[in-house]
Amino acid sequence: MATKKINLLGVPIDIFKTQDFENTIMDLLNKEGPKQIVFLSVWDLLKARGRNAYAECVRNADLIIPVSKSILSGARFLQKEMPYRWNPFETVINIMTVLETHYKSIYMLGGRKRTLMSAEKNVRNTFSNLQIVGRYVGYYPKSVESDVISAIYKASPSLVLMSDGVRDKDCWFYNRREKFNHSIFLYFGDAVDIFSERKKHVDKSVFEKGNEIWGEIMRNPLKIFLIFPFIWYKILLVWYRLFVKEQ
Repeated sequence: MATKKINLLGVPIDIFKTQDFENTIMDLLNKEGPKQIVFLSVWDLLKARGRNAYAECVRNADLIIPVSKSILSGARFLQKEMPYRWNPFETVINIMTVLETHYKSIYMLGGRKRTLMSAEKNVRNTFSNLQIVGRYVGYYPKSVESDVISAIYKASPSLVLMSDGVRDKDCWFYNRREKFNHSIFLYFGDAVDIFSERKKHVDKSVFEKGNEIWGEIMRNPLKIFLIFPFIWYKILLVWYRLFVKEQ
């Protein structure tokens, strides 16, 4: 793949150009075995610095895509090569467009039944050459998980798009990776809700300004307390700038 990795506070991040997007996705798809793409926010980056299951998941992901403006400013502050910041929803659309162009397939996992059915219908109407080879709701009982895994394994889709209701989120795939032999796995929590038109995606101008957090705080005022890990992030950047040499 035409990608380059940098480390930011000990967490790997991929850099690749927008013009290389299609080749990057197809190279990833053609890579042997199951693969994972992870969207990395600044909050995820802080979590990935620890010794936990999520950190292991991120470090072993095949493509780690930064989605927070603060990650870019952090890279600039540490005088590292600047990664490109990707809008999660637009990136999902671009991935599906690439797959449609090459007549590939998708499996949708997550959301409630009615919402998932509406999302599937809209995806079919929008991506007519992208084959939907299966779907299953989120919030499913643990007793049926083996059936879900078996269905994905047999369908062997190019992309498994995971959404709200998938237990363990990004770690769902990583914790079960030995049970799959193909496919790219990607978790985007809002995917089904947006495709079903139940929820609006972040406006492009809002995203470009890095103001999407305010919309999240409006929906969930408790997220105002994210200011504390953000302050910690800034402190870590200063510490690394002064005392830590990082490749």
